[in-house]
Amino acid sequence: MNDVKIAIIGGSGIYEIEGIKILKESKIKTPFGLPSDKIRIGELEGVNIAFIPRHAVGHKIMPSEVNSRANIFALKKIGVEKIISISACGSLKEEIKPRDFVIPDQLFDRTKSRPSTFFGEGIVAHVGFAEPYCPQLRKILIETAKSLSIPVHAGGTYICMEGPQFSTKAESKVYRSMGFSVIGMTNLPEAKLAREAEICFATVSLTTDYDVWKEGEEVSAEKVMANMKVLTTNVKKLVKSVIMKLQGERNCSCKDALKYAIMTSPEAMNPKTKKKISLLIEKYI
Repeated sequence: MNDVKIAIIGGSGIYEIEGIKILKESKIKTPFGLPSDKIRIGELEGVNIAFIPRHAVGHKIMPSEVNSRANIFALKKIGVEKIISISACGSLKEEIKPRDFVIPDQLFDRTKSRPSTFFGEGIVAHVGFAEPYCPQLRKILIETAKSLSIPVHAGGTYICMEGPQFSTKAESKVYRSMGFSVIGMTNLPEAKLAREAEICFATVSLTTDYDVWKEGEEVSAEKVMANMKVLTTNVKKLVKSVIMKLQGERNCSCKDALKYAIMTSPEAMNPKTKKKISLLIEKYI
């Protein structure tokens, strides 16, 4: 499966796209446990794509329970270089309407209890994260969405909350006052782990509601599900169209994120940890 360079992390129905043939399902073990579900390998016009249903088929895993380390490590293991994350979100701005797409360029972390690094236990690394999303991958997603006449907002800050509850009105108003664009529960630690794994990462935020700040438009599970039906149709069009544009070599900084980030000298590394994450660090030590 080392010819699988592109992956989609999203809902369990995202891989059901006309024209994409599912070739196999693989249960991949990692040093961090099992991924959310089996990884499905699909093919479109000769291009292989990996799909992981973030919350497992049937939506059984809460955002806080997603084993993101296993998900990202498993994708790295099969050779993935580019990840498109599909995630539902709430809008914090009037101009970002329900059913719009947002391709954010910034992240703000409000999670509390999620492992967000592959390192520790005797090996230290500090990767750059000033630009949490790959600029090249974002550009392709934005241009493709526009070409399909999908309402899309280029840029903005995604604030990732812990959940599983939605925001209070007080929280929502504070986030708006800070200029954030959308709020969701899934982009972290995915983005941080992808950077440590030297995988390009970008998200397609599917706006389902106005969070709870807008009077008369408060978020509810019913509204979210109704809007997700429309959004899912459009995101399938986007995924199908963008796959063919993601071929070729990378020239972004994501591919070398660990080059100067590993602080621990090889002789001082914990041998057990060194073996555990050798997939990530072996080319540098």
